[in-house]
Amino acid sequence: MTELLHAMAEHLVIVTLSMAVASLIGVALGVLSYWWHRAGVVIIALAEIIQTIPSLALLALLMIIFGLGDVTLAVALILYAQLPIIRNTTTALNELDSHIIDAARGMGMSRAQRLLKVEIPLSIPMIFGGIKVALVNSLSIAVMGVLIGSGGLGYIVYRGIQQRNMGRILLGAIPVVCIALLFDYLMGKVEVRLSKHTS
Repeated sequence: MTELLHAMAEHLVIVTLSMAVASLIGVALGVLSYWWHRAGVVIIALAEIIQTIPSLALLALLMIIFGLGDVTLAVALILYAQLPIIRNTTTALNELDSHIIDAARGMGMSRAQRLLKVEIPLSIPMIFGGIKVALVNSLSIAVMGVLIGSGGLGYIVYRGIQQRNMGRILLGAIPVVCIALLFDYLMGKVEVRLSKHTS
């Protein structure tokens, strides 16, 4: 039980820290894509390419640069999280009512003021939806981290495979599924509340 709790804690810490960094980068790139359409096309295309790379292949490539350990896994999770966050941020900003933007412009707000005081707050529900998708995906991808020397629940699953112990495999796999479902449910509730608040 102690091993399981330690593995769960390690898994959640790696994913949470990675998602915090990924959210900041993804929202910033989403805003850049919104402001500069040509850059947005390139940014989203690159994010789509990264998304198509198999997790094992990406981890292997990053391992050459960052070596074994949690840092490599964190970088991989950050890269994989970019597409849903960037896409949702850009879409949310582009779909804002033009009358609201015109009203903010008429009040003398600068571009940065409109973004921070009007556009981002109104776009939060959809941006949060992108973060939710990225987080749930990251929880499962993080299991692969054991192959490059990272910890978490993947270690228990891997040890179970080595020992051909189905009970041990399930001991590591079931918590991943349960945590992912729990986060999806809770963040879905928050997303609904945010949508009602901004509508």
